[in-house]
Amino acid sequence: MDWTALFLSLRLAFWTVVILLPVAILGGRLLAFRQFRAKGLVEAAVMLPLVLPPTVFGFYMLVALGRNSPIGAFWQQAFGHQLVFTFEGLLVASVIFNLPFAIQPAQRGFEAIPTALREAAATCGMSPLRSLRKVELPLAWPGLLTAMVLTFAHTLGEFGIVLMVGGSIPGETRTIAIAIYDRVQALDMQGAAVMSATLVAISLGTIAVTFALSARLGRRLA
Repeated sequence: MDWTALFLSLRLAFWTVVILLPVAILGGRLLAFRQFRAKGLVEAAVMLPLVLPPTVFGFYMLVALGRNSPIGAFWQQAFGHQLVFTFEGLLVASVIFNLPFAIQPAQRGFEAIPTALREAAATCGMSPLRSLRKVELPLAWPGLLTAMVLTFAHTLGEFGIVLMVGGSIPGETRTIAIAIYDRVQALDMQGAAVMSATLVAISLGTIAVTFALSARLGRRLA
């Protein structure tokens, strides 16, 4: 069992969720409540990672984050090392690739809030921030919870983007999915089976706990 790869995957999934939670709240709320001319285009751009092959998306991320790009050049000058083939570069790619898994369920959660409740909150003099905190978030939490679970589970199992942007550097970018691939390439089927079963157990456990928490909170709010 490659514990280093497993812990790195969990770390990557954790920070991806932490970064995408506020993005999901703001982006999901914007797409749910606002009507603007380019809304369809924005929604299509958010969903794009779902239909693009991971190798294609990974290639563009490699180009966008490479040392010859403005982002890569800035990172190289600021921190003294390139962004690609590092954990930071992997995190950037993971955040962008998981946007649809975070924003779309959050958008559906906010869309489920009756318009009358939001109007009542405004009539009572609530500021938009207070309305979000007191009214909208408690009602949209099922969508937000789904978004975070999907993001976490998808990050754990992601392979193509990780390989393209991060490679397989032990302790830096070698995630559990890459470690499983390496074990299969080395014909170590037993080792690959153990790591695969561990990944399945973690993903299944995460989803089960989420469903249990969702049901418990639902009973409290009922």
